[in-house]
Amino acid sequence: MPNDVGHEIANALGTLLRRSTREQIYRRLTEGLGEAVDEVTYPVLSGLARTGPRSAAGLADEIGLDRSGVTRRATRLEEAGLLRREPDPGDRRATLLALTDTGRQAIETTRQRLAAHIEDSLASWPPGEARTFARQLHRFVHYGPFTEER
Repeated sequence: MPNDVGHEIANALGTLLRRSTREQIYRRLTEGLGEAVDEVTYPVLSGLARTGPRSAAGLADEIGLDRSGVTRRATRLEEAGLLRREPDPGDRRATLLALTDTGRQAIETTRQRLAAHIEDSLASWPPGEARTFARQLHRFVHYGPFTEER
């Protein structure tokens, strides 16, 4: 079959992108970070860490939730001191969501946990193979079929 590699990659991506897979990973990453940080609110924190301050609508587009879902999650995170709302300098009627120092610390903790978990899972791979995989995955993500130019 001429598309064997494409099918194999598509199947692996399907597993990675499955909602249940993401929730399981987020649950593991956020364990012990407080009641406000869990698999439900993590995408809001993570999205803000990637994009910087955003409106709820802008962040909703980024993380694949609707605006009201982002707003509800943001309220929980704001009450816990992990994000704040601030005026949008480009539109005085709008509000931006931004991480606080505590929110940035929570993201740093989750990123360290994720990197350690990935490295642990690759420990049995032959030397150099994990590094090659990392380079090739980066190449696929940045230059592959899902980039905006395609």
